Amino acid sequence: MLERTKKHRTETVHFAGPAKKLQELRRYAAQIGLSESSDSIPWHQAFPEFKDNEAGTLISGYRHREGLTQTQLAELTGIPQRHISEIERGKRIIGKDRARKLAENLHCDYRRLL
Repeated sequence: MLERTKKHRTETVHFAGPAKKLQELRRYAAQIGLSESSDSIPWHQAFPEFKDNEAGTLISGYRHREGLTQTQLAELTGIPQRHISEIERGKRIIGKDRARKLAENLHCDYRRLL
């Protein structure tokens, strides 16, 4: 026999305020039977296949955010397109100087790419 696959909709509410008041709210919520849940997980857990190439994944993501192709990024930075491709695939180490050039054009902190 088939079972119902849809779950009843639950509502998630986020609060902001003083820490003392949030603690009071948590205690009250526990008293009436509510529980805290986290809707987010670290990306390492959601996408374990990218864990070994964090810098390449970040560069690719930043590049897409800026709407750039590898060729366009290569022209902006002076880094050969082939090298950008290899960095994104985890085949080439990025290095501090290249990280700074890329970060400047991708509008991010270079330390995130190291």
